[in-house]
Amino acid sequence: MSVLVEVCIDSIGSLKVAERAGADRIELCSALRLGGLTASYGYMQLAVQQANIPIYAIIRPREGDFLYSSDEAEVMLKDIAMARQAGCAGVVIGALTAQGQIDLPLIDDMLAEAKGMGVTFHRAFDHCADPESALEALLARPAIERVLTSGQASSAEQGKEALKRWVEMTRQAALQIMPGAGVTPDNAAAILSHCGAREIHLSARMDQPSAMQHRAVATMGEGDDACYPMTNPAIIRQIKALSAHL
Repeated sequence: MSVLVEVCIDSIGSLKVAERAGADRIELCSALRLGGLTASYGYMQLAVQQANIPIYAIIRPREGDFLYSSDEAEVMLKDIAMARQAGCAGVVIGALTAQGQIDLPLIDDMLAEAKGMGVTFHRAFDHCADPESALEALLARPAIERVLTSGQASSAEQGKEALKRWVEMTRQAALQIMPGAGVTPDNAAAILSHCGAREIHLSARMDQPSAMQHRAVATMGEGDDACYPMTNPAIIRQIKALSAHL
């Protein structure tokens, strides 16, 4: 059985690139440089119309931590409804308490709003104070299909021991552990072989030079306006080829 490869993207231009290169599922985001934020409705809708593979929309209203106010919680519930209306196959959610535990009441509200859709719990898991207890709580919620995690390390390669332990914890369950963060063609096979996961997540990003001929002095943020992120198909193809033999 080959490994499922999920690719996170933050532009409609990356969608066809990722799909043609062999991506099995898309995590639809904006602002990947900020860890991924909720996409606009128009972006969701067009992605669903163009894609032949499942689109999962991340539900994350801002950068930073995963401790959300009541207003932010309301935004996320409305964004899940928007993702459903756009036709997304699933959503990617997460929320924590100030003590680093999963905010179960909010997660249950989001699961209720997402009923009938696929659900991934995102890397808020890597900010949990007690990941094993958090994993048990997620296992008790069958609507959650998978956990995206780096093993609470800076990269999945560094967190592979924890990833292996959590894969073992979920071996008899439907819940999947999906390694992500810093996944490259150089380490993907080793991560998967070590921990035994059957799904993997990556961004496969490269810098796309701008076609603008005029160069403005003003800048639009902390990044380089002379380029923007784009999916690199070669990276996806390499990882697909590696994963097919695991």
